[in-house]
Amino acid sequence: MRLNTNALKESIQSVLPIFAIVLVLSVSLSSMPSGVLVMFLFGTLLLIVGMGLFAVGTEMSMTPIGEGIGSQFSKSKNIVIPLLICFVLGAIVTIAEPDLTVLADQVPSVPSIVLILFVALGVGIFLALSLVRIKKNIKLSALLIAFYAVAVILALFVSKDFIPTAFDSGGVTTGPITVPFIMALGAGMATMGGNKNSQENSFGLVSLCSIGPIISVLILSICFKPDAQTSESIIHIAETTKDAFVLFMHELPDYAKEVLIAFSPIVALLVIFQIIFRKFHRHQLLRIFVGLVYTYIGLVLFLTGANVGFMPAGKLIGAQIAMSDSKFLLIPVGLIMGYFVVSAEPAVHSLKKQVEEITNGEITQKAIGLALSVGVGVSVAIAMLRVITGISIFPFLIVGYSISLAITFFVPPIYTGIAFDSGGVASGPMTTTFMLPFAIGACEALGGNIMTDAFGLVAMVAMAPLITIQVLGLTSRVRRSQRLKKAKDELLNITDDVIYYGEE
Repeated sequence: MRLNTNALKESIQSVLPIFAIVLVLSVSLSSMPSGVLVMFLFGTLLLIVGMGLFAVGTEMSMTPIGEGIGSQFSKSKNIVIPLLICFVLGAIVTIAEPDLTVLADQVPSVPSIVLILFVALGVGIFLALSLVRIKKNIKLSALLIAFYAVAVILALFVSKDFIPTAFDSGGVTTGPITVPFIMALGAGMATMGGNKNSQENSFGLVSLCSIGPIISVLILSICFKPDAQTSESIIHIAETTKDAFVLFMHELPDYAKEVLIAFSPIVALLVIFQIIFRKFHRHQLLRIFVGLVYTYIGLVLFLTGANVGFMPAGKLIGAQIAMSDSKFLLIPVGLIMGYFVVSAEPAVHSLKKQVEEITNGEITQKAIGLALSVGVGVSVAIAMLRVITGISIFPFLIVGYSISLAITFFVPPIYTGIAFDSGGVASGPMTTTFMLPFAIGACEALGGNIMTDAFGLVAMVAMAPLITIQVLGLTSRVRRSQRLKKAKDELLNITDDVIYYGEE
């Protein structure tokens, strides 16, 4: 019961700031209709309950499943079968990721199923590559530099209208279903291998799985040559409390079906894994299945609340601020909302807990949370600047990734893994269902090109934490050096005193 209470308290603390910001904006810069406000209130309640259940469920189920399978992979002498399992699992779970479906439905010229399959192909290949990296002890920074260089080169041959979508796909792929499982999988593969770098190798799977879709979608775009237009998104708005309740009840089964499809591969893999290896005892299996139920219900409630309750509010607020005489207020408003909205991402809590556990408290949840908030806040502000001015995203991507990759040479390797994993974790359902509609609403109101100006926000959110968390690593290294120097000086002073008094 204490675990459930703590999880509920944590979810309230995460959602309350963005709830308060929207309420303040609704009575100041934006005039929110009563129907939208009612839907937002319903959505907030579902978010709080859903996030609490999700947090409890992932700790009970996703973490032991991923660590168990990962540890078995690390023991296997034949790497071919684990590679095939990684590829198939990564591809299947990605196909069912709700965030990816939302993005794919809004991309013109390319059939949504084609885009989803190419993204799934990229994730499957790079999840398998992650296993090779851990087995062969390949430095993560070397792979990141090589593959991001490939992505930049490919982007030179792609229509500028499709570059934001390609980089957005890397962010939405690592959603709330895949992230806890993939992170636990990495922890299992790294810690059971007997490798001295197991702590650093625990991270990096999410970051590599985010690059795969970028490269595969860029290759896809060379073939399809997509147009610069996209269909205007349709958002249903209730007029009364009863209408809002009916709308939520109507949408709830759809999200329940989506999440059930997404969970099926993980459950099937667990059953097959248990039959073959007998890894878990009966009471462990019971706890895992109860955790899966918690995770399932929590994610269904969360996605319903975010999509039905938060999406209309985000789009309306963005449009109304953009149409006002103070359209440049989109930048500070985006900064503030981005700062707080990342704490409402369900997978962020899984990342923070795992980081603190693996590093034995050396890297605290508070420090990671602050670095993520600063990074996402700045990235959303830049995205709003792009919406207003129409500046291309490509220079920001080049500069941002160049800085983040350059820092990898100066920080402890574990910070590189955490930073690049955080990029995928931060760009979750709250970004796609609240911040992206906020940008789309503003872009439509200003008469901009949604494909080039609004899309790319997810990519910016995924990129900024790469810099802020590695800066956290730099400051940590400097402080550690200062402490060591101080301790050394004190030791020398004590030695000098002993020698001096000994001579007397």
